[in-house]
Amino acid sequence: MRIKDRIESMVQTQLVSRGISDPVVLNAFRNVPRHLFVPDYIEEHIAYMDGPLNIGYGQTISQPYTVAFMMEALHLKNSDIVLEIGTGSGYQTALLAEIVKKVYTIERIAQLSNQARNRLSAMNYNNIEFYIGDGTTGWPDNTIFFDKVIVTAGAPIIPESLVKQMKTGGRMIIPVGDKSTQTMKLVVKKTLGYDEYELGGFAFVPLIGKEGWHQ
Repeated sequence: MRIKDRIESMVQTQLVSRGISDPVVLNAFRNVPRHLFVPDYIEEHIAYMDGPLNIGYGQTISQPYTVAFMMEALHLKNSDIVLEIGTGSGYQTALLAEIVKKVYTIERIAQLSNQARNRLSAMNYNNIEFYIGDGTTGWPDNTIFFDKVIVTAGAPIIPESLVKQMKTGGRMIIPVGDKSTQTMKLVVKKTLGYDEYELGGFAFVPLIGKEGWHQ
């Protein structure tokens, strides 16, 4: 099967059939070959199967539906400045970069960050900034404020440091809960505080940070 056909099959059977309808998100998935973001030992067709895959260092590339669900909830626009917590393989980073103006992505594991940087550079993405460090504390330059924030690991609480870096009216999607299962939450920042919405149960690797989380 051709790559284009594998991608379209994934889009139709795993995303569209489950209610993902934002054409911007669906087109991003059509433009980013998932098999380029998994380890070489994983066969090409496996990369398009319905589930997460191990990428080493105790991390995974998330199930395609989960990635699409989170992206759709953000209401992404081409003018957005987005903060991603957890670069991982760089797959979601690429999907975001297909849609928005600029992606700032943080990864605590240097090897994964460097691999993703090299991979995405080779794919000619030039609207991504990388940082190796603790994502729970936000982007190190605190003069930057984000339209959207996406967190790709399970946090015990909503990090106030990330909320502070959001623009008023900005949206953050984050799984919140214990080490095994979390509730996906949508955070919408207000002039004072934020509104919080629950979007269902998911399972992610834990978000590790300096605030005594998941050590």
